[in-house]
Amino acid sequence: MTTREIQDRLRALGNPEAAAFAARYFKTGPGQYGEGDVFLGLRAQGMHALAKEYKTLAIELIIELLRSAVHEDRLLALLILVRQASKADRQAKKEIYDLYLAHTRFINNWDLVDASAPTIVGGHLAEKSRKPLDRLAVSRSIWERRISIIATLHFIRQGDLADTLRIAERLLGDREDLIHKAAGWMLREVGKRDQPTLELFLRQHIQVIPRTMLRYAIERFPDERRKAILRGEGWV
Repeated sequence: MTTREIQDRLRALGNPEAAAFAARYFKTGPGQYGEGDVFLGLRAQGMHALAKEYKTLAIELIIELLRSAVHEDRLLALLILVRQASKADRQAKKEIYDLYLAHTRFINNWDLVDASAPTIVGGHLAEKSRKPLDRLAVSRSIWERRISIIATLHFIRQGDLADTLRIAERLLGDREDLIHKAAGWMLREVGKRDQPTLELFLRQHIQVIPRTMLRYAIERFPDERRKAILRGEGWV
């Protein structure tokens, strides 16, 4: 098996109409966050099936895919790494984690981050210091900042909410809407496990929390209460 053979297969499965839609959806135009990215038009279900098929792919081939200019090549590489990390021992998890953070310039759209950060970054840091997340949270790279908060989904699923709250607080002043959405989503996940903790966080930061982050965080609140909060009335 070679990288070229895998890439040829991906291209044969591509759909030009779906690729054009994806290029618009993932904002690949000039000045947009995904500027210049190239899509083949493969759907998520098919990508996951391919990742399962290639789950034992050699690491050097995964790296070649991850460094590709084509979005689906990079996504496949990350999905394979997720599968490998989920079954790996501690040392192998660390190796995948190190490889991942060394290649964040290629993990350069929100779907790539969201599909990989919880397992690869969160999974590795689960029994270690979470300080690397604080460093990522202040990175100049929007994608590293998104990794910092999305990685905490792994902890949330274990009932460990503190890191999500800490990183969300660090991101309150972020200027990027994609970061506001990510932090709001993770806060919503916190609320699913512990509503009072979410409400306390919102009370403490209501004067500075970006509106998009707030809107995402309270998405599951009762409709009238949610609308009142967004109007600044009757607070939580």
